Amino acid sequence: MEIWINPACSKCRSAVKLLDAEGADYTVRRYLEDVPSEDEIRGVLDRLGLEPWDITRTQEDAAKELGVKEWARDAGSREQWIKALAEHPKLIQRPIITADDGTAVVGRTDEAVRDALSR
Repeated sequence: MEIWINPACSKCRSAVKLLDAEGADYTVRRYLEDVPSEDEIRGVLDRLGLEPWDITRTQEDAAKELGVKEWARDAGSREQWIKALAEHPKLIQRPIITADDGTAVVGRTDEAVRDALSR
């Protein structure tokens, strides 16, 4: 199990605290420092069953500068979104937990973190 975190994020800290309380075996990835490649982002999206716009933090300054709210949300625009996430990792929703069964969850709630633990 791996968790992508920003240590400054309270949701990330809560998720790590819950994983520790449950005795989970996991690896922390500080994704702002160890930036995921476009291929890694595609892989996580597949595991999540989501599209890149579903995990984009559209209120971030970089998102506003890029104008992502105006971007199309379709197959033809998918790679544009993925490239933006790789170039501006702060736009990636957090925390993301990759579960042992090959799936992943966005662990913004205790329930989502427990869901990842149960997989």
